[in-house]
Amino acid sequence: MKRVTREVSVGGVKIGGRNNPIAVQSMTTGDTRDVEGTVSEIAGLEEAGCEIVRVAVPDMVAAEALGQIKRRINMPLVADIHFHHELALESVRQGVDMLRLNPGNIRDETKVREVVGAARKAGIPIRIGVNFGSLPPVGKIGMARGGSRLQDGVNQLAKSNDAGPGASESGAGAYTVADHMVATALWEIGILEALDFEDIKISLKAFDVPTTVDAYRKLAPLVPYPFHLGITEAGTPYSGGIRSAVGLGILLFEGIGDTIRVSLAGDSREEVKTGFEILKSLNLRSNGPTLLACPSCGRADVDVLKLAAEVDEALKGVKTDLKVAVMGCEVNGPGEAKDADIGIAGGNGRAVIFRKGKKTKIVPESEMLSALMAEVNRG
Repeated sequence: MKRVTREVSVGGVKIGGRNNPIAVQSMTTGDTRDVEGTVSEIAGLEEAGCEIVRVAVPDMVAAEALGQIKRRINMPLVADIHFHHELALESVRQGVDMLRLNPGNIRDETKVREVVGAARKAGIPIRIGVNFGSLPPVGKIGMARGGSRLQDGVNQLAKSNDAGPGASESGAGAYTVADHMVATALWEIGILEALDFEDIKISLKAFDVPTTVDAYRKLAPLVPYPFHLGITEAGTPYSGGIRSAVGLGILLFEGIGDTIRVSLAGDSREEVKTGFEILKSLNLRSNGPTLLACPSCGRADVDVLKLAAEVDEALKGVKTDLKVAVMGCEVNGPGEAKDADIGIAGGNGRAVIFRKGKKTKIVPESEMLSALMAEVNRG
């Protein structure tokens, strides 16, 4: 069952709530101070289907460029802030749609309060972005004045672990990295709640999948806010895509998560494509065709691997939500092809084309691609 959360709006994209779709977002890889380059990259992300984009704000020059960028793009813009709260204040002035704050490196409560005031006045939400690589030292996260969110959360963790922050670093019931990530999030949530600010989104990211899953699971029953899911620094598109699919897939299947970002060391558009594929595999979103392809074996009478690669390439320009099956033998081929919206089952130098479970034609092997795509393009 989907975890129902408080709804927040990021530039018109609704996150959380009961029925809103899980949004797919990404982050630019270039220098935000390069307005032309940043706008160009965001245009590519938009074409790939990205719904929210985040940009790094390393200095005041980058912060001051955000207004120009915002005016030239068509999706919500999130400012990624670390260390210097002044950059968050300038980003708000430039019209961003959301702030991401890292409680691991902006821990001065007075500065956080100032940023919250600016966000409230502008009517934009804040993402509390906890990251394993920048956690504050244990016992050094502070305490929101007049709030009990942190202590209540730590007490709950202690009950579930049979230990608290003073426990051993090893052994059953130890205060874990995941616990510290949760406690760090609760500390900043407490500050925002004490200011009656509840337009909050939360992320708890680590490279280690079990740690990330544990952190989200532990925080989920403690707060009502939507979660942004991610496995941080996941790796290259191949290995990082697998790691992200495993970590995000576990949580999404359990009903945890309201927006996702797949962090890959590569073209940012691959993050969007991988994100949608993860959601499509769980029947949570549809974003263009889904290709079901036979892995081939000694029973295949046609070159199904070549055909699947050609169909995959041809489908890149198709926006219609379709399940397309490319199958290569008589065992599972007809059944899988019939189950798809459009399918092809090859065998003995020819293939049967299916549409909505019914045979439409038989074509020779030389015409398989063109015949299948003709059916796809009919919609």
